[in-house]
Amino acid sequence: MGSMLDVAVIEDPGAAEVSLDPMRARLLAALAEPGSATTLAARTGLTRQKVNYHLRTLEQHGLVELVEERRKGNCTERVMRATASSYVISPAALAAVAPDPDRARDEGSARWMLALAARLIHEVGELVAGATAARRRLATFAVDSEVRFATAADRAAFAGELSDAVTALVTKYHDEKAPAGRKHRLVIALHPSLKAPVPGPETVPGPNQAGPDSNEES
Repeated sequence: MGSMLDVAVIEDPGAAEVSLDPMRARLLAALAEPGSATTLAARTGLTRQKVNYHLRTLEQHGLVELVEERRKGNCTERVMRATASSYVISPAALAAVAPDPDRARDEGSARWMLALAARLIHEVGELVAGATAARRRLATFAVDSEVRFATAADRAAFAGELSDAVTALVTKYHDEKAPAGRKHRLVIALHPSLKAPVPGPETVPGPNQAGPDSNEES
């Protein structure tokens, strides 16, 4: 049994389907801390037999693992734990319909940004799995920031300056002929932050809900 991961990426379609079942998702969340069918049954209101059924399915797909076996009278109680504290489903789990960012490159499209994000999850998930198996640290770097623009013109100017700065840095450091070099993927995204929901008697559709691509918001 290895140490618990902070985040695991689910690549297998069967595991993805299992994790999306609401009850199994509840059990996965509960098993961030080790637990048995007996303790989980008490917490969920399910019968012990039903919990065992779900646990066997989760275990078959590598989402939970055995921590220890405890003898209780004539019975052996299996203590289980989730393999990670949280999970992300990779687009590889839906390979036939996974987005391809190389198909329609459009820097102003929110949907192209989603395709890039999907590829990021898939590729980094594979890299993390490989590094974990090799017991090596994966060299990555990420920045998360928020900027409030006064006007749409300022946002456009920021995007232009950012693009120029990145192009200059890539030109400076990219070395196609370095014999021991390794390519790294650089993805940068800029999108409006979600607005906090306003409490009210009714929920009305707002700019943060599903709708067509738009680059016109100011």
